[in-house]
Amino acid sequence: MTASNQSMVRHDWTAEQVSQLFHLPFSDLMFQAQTTHRQFFDPNEVQVSTLLSIKTGACPEDCKYCPQSGHHNTELEKEKLLEIQKVVEEAQAAKDKGATRFCMGAAWRSPRDKDMPYVLDMVKQVKELGMETCMTLGMLDSDQAKDLADAGLDYYNHNLDTSPEFYGKIITTRTYSDRLKTLANVREVGMKVCCGGILGMGETENDRIGLLLQLANMPDHPESVPINMLVRVEGTPLENEKEIDPFEFVRMIAVARIMMPESHVRLSAGREAMNEQMQSLTFLAGANSIFYGEKLLTTANPQADKDMALFKRLGINPEKREEAHTEEEQEAAIIDQLQEQKDNTVFFDATASA
Repeated sequence: MTASNQSMVRHDWTAEQVSQLFHLPFSDLMFQAQTTHRQFFDPNEVQVSTLLSIKTGACPEDCKYCPQSGHHNTELEKEKLLEIQKVVEEAQAAKDKGATRFCMGAAWRSPRDKDMPYVLDMVKQVKELGMETCMTLGMLDSDQAKDLADAGLDYYNHNLDTSPEFYGKIITTRTYSDRLKTLANVREVGMKVCCGGILGMGETENDRIGLLLQLANMPDHPESVPINMLVRVEGTPLENEKEIDPFEFVRMIAVARIMMPESHVRLSAGREAMNEQMQSLTFLAGANSIFYGEKLLTTANPQADKDMALFKRLGINPEKREEAHTEEEQEAAIIDQLQEQKDNTVFFDATASA
């Protein structure tokens, strides 16, 4: 990273500064977000992930947006922890369709000791396919985080959902500090963090600002920042919540891009309700990751071929995963790079003298 890029990565944002970004004229905000995006990423690449529910329903948490909560009557069919082979087959199918990261989610408050060996084996076997791995299993203590890291888990997802001030109106069965503690445990063992929130739950602009402040003022920004649009599921307390204005959602993406320039900003839940024009605006605003496939845990998602068709129309390519290399491979790559630079220099001198 260049010195100028490094200076753009901040951890000291104020509410007033973020509010000023939200209130920029739309074209000015988009220009700033796109300019920032181009300094850190290829603007025509989008990282593709697939999300699988490995254990569905009967969650003891009371999150008002979630159809998997045991507190809500959504007629969701409960499922036990999937067999490892089934998970591996789903991961292989996702890879065949172009996904580079496979995310596994379980409707738990936190993993039970008896389930951990199965979860760890899932991580190891999906890694063997050459995919990045991500899990969301609820709260983790330090030992569980270490076990997952030792198994090779790349990312752990644990969303903050909203601002500290609005949080208590959405969830009462775990605290904001509980969530921050899990994120700290994940960071401590060296795993990457996937952490974002949900828009359209009745929050105010100040709540959106508060969420972004929590994320962007962390000592290390989350490597992945999912921005979800509420999927209003019948039987949940938020089923009749007012739809969010599309431009407000795009503004959230743009401000997140500016505040966390190194992070992948992901379009997550709610894409099924977005038309192609809205999704295109989010890519222009700096979104560069999507969940890919027909379902996100229990809710609908655009079909994979539909996403690829939109990518083609926009000139977007799926981001390729950077594979880890041995020291010998790294040294060989450096030698090749130096030789290429030398060849280019010789060519330049020859043309200049001619």
